Amino acid sequence: MPPVSAQPRPDRQRGVFETLLVLDGEAVEIEAHLTRLDASLRALFPGREPPSGLARKLEAAAAGVALGAIRVTVAPDTNGMLRAAIEEVEIESERVLPPSPAAIDAHTLPVHGGLGGHKWADRTFLDRAQEGLPANDTLLILDWDGTPLEASRANAFAVFGSTLLTPPVDGRILPGITRSRAIKVATETGFGVREATLLREDLAGADELFLTGSVRGVELIRTLDGAELDTTGEVASTIHAALRQTWAGAGLDRVPRR
Repeated sequence: MPPVSAQPRPDRQRGVFETLLVLDGEAVEIEAHLTRLDASLRALFPGREPPSGLARKLEAAAAGVALGAIRVTVAPDTNGMLRAAIEEVEIESERVLPPSPAAIDAHTLPVHGGLGGHKWADRTFLDRAQEGLPANDTLLILDWDGTPLEASRANAFAVFGSTLLTPPVDGRILPGITRSRAIKVATETGFGVREATLLREDLAGADELFLTGSVRGVELIRTLDGAELDTTGEVASTIHAALRQTWAGAGLDRVPRR
């Protein structure tokens, strides 16, 4: 692993993207995703007009998907104009908002300053770091001082008793759509939630560690750098069930999985 000072940064000219969960032909949280995308485009490419009609195009792309995900990537073309590409995401249907949280293995990766607040299309650095790991394992990003930030595909939560702690949105992490929704449903369910800066050594003492993402919902971290975590997953399961109910109600389990 290279020293953090030598790690490359994403190429902004490759743009940013959003991945949206699709349930029974409808894109979930489409307004929130487009709001975040618009904010990134205006910050990264000031003065350039974002592509028009994205909501309509995403809705059309989602219409043919029973259970899955679609992705929109926006980047400048050779003339500097912002262009959008929309595609269906290939993912095993069993991993799309499953009935219970998947249990996954995580591996820490130091990134000086974190990945930042944009969902970069250039994931070359992360893809290289993922090489040699099972496809469904994830990378847990740490800042230079060992501060846990987020996973390579999701936001992170640590559970201590009835309180959920999550890293602050301070420019080092992506302001996750599902992160925001999970905070809301956790609060409504009776958990305490607050943003907090943790250390790497704090994670071993947490009752649970879990991730939140738009397509997979909640994923429970069962091992961290090969060390097994002693966790029941009760809180992760509660938040996951609440997300499923919020997004799909009782009809989700009737949607066929390929």
